[in-house]
Amino acid sequence: MGKKKLNLAILDMYDGEPNQGMRCIKDIIGRFESQLNYKVFDVRGKSELPDVQDFDIYISTGGPGNPLEGDGNWDLKYFDFLDQIWIWNQNHNHKKYILLICHSFQMACKHFGLGQLTKRKSTSFGVMSVHKTAEGKQDRMLQNLDNPFWAVDSRDYQVVQPDHKKFKVLGAKILALEKIRDHVQYERAIMAIRFSDEMVGTQFHPEADPISFLNHLKKTEVKEKIIASKGKAKFRAMIEHLVDEDKIFKTNETLIPNFLENSIQRVKKSQLLNLV
Repeated sequence: MGKKKLNLAILDMYDGEPNQGMRCIKDIIGRFESQLNYKVFDVRGKSELPDVQDFDIYISTGGPGNPLEGDGNWDLKYFDFLDQIWIWNQNHNHKKYILLICHSFQMACKHFGLGQLTKRKSTSFGVMSVHKTAEGKQDRMLQNLDNPFWAVDSRDYQVVQPDHKKFKVLGAKILALEKIRDHVQYERAIMAIRFSDEMVGTQFHPEADPISFLNHLKKTEVKEKIIASKGKAKFRAMIEHLVDEDKIFKTNETLIPNFLENSIQRVKKSQLLNLV
């Protein structure tokens, strides 16, 4: 008999829209097909959420729109789901592991009260440097990434002004911050948080691969919007970053695989302990 696979749930926050991000996530999970089965739940489109006890690992995707708004149904169910994950991990040896990306990360920060979720003065979009904190340098999810490392950033909102008391109560840690912008007075946004040993999130898109992002940049409306707001030089720089193996490609090859490998190892270890 073959080894039993673990179960992974993808929480789709894309609002029913076909999205390259989902393709990228499925592609990464496919590298672990000998160890994982997965199922997709349409959170925003159909208010679908998994039963916490049925899955070992979760990835909650990015998505368009305002993270401060919901329809009073799916958003409340989602917040309840986050609480269920948290409570489960407080009361069981067999932990549940979850990665929260962009929109999901913002909603989790809001829910747990870790900082202020605010609208940016302008959209942050492109290939950006992400800077590890002291805690981030030690964190297993960011292992084998440079400091700074590079990632696709796409957001109209940001998490700033961390509530350090709440961080201490939860045992949460800031893992990464956005680049230093000397020419403006704005506070640096939080780019990654370890909410707990089992729950971690990124503001950026670690799933993005060079091909999907290049295809996105080739869209006429996207190209024209970037050039209008950032200029042709910035647009060319984005293209150059995509062909650099030490930038987007390395983050895609490293961060989510780190999360999955560590989560799989820890779930299997707890399963063995339960058999003893």
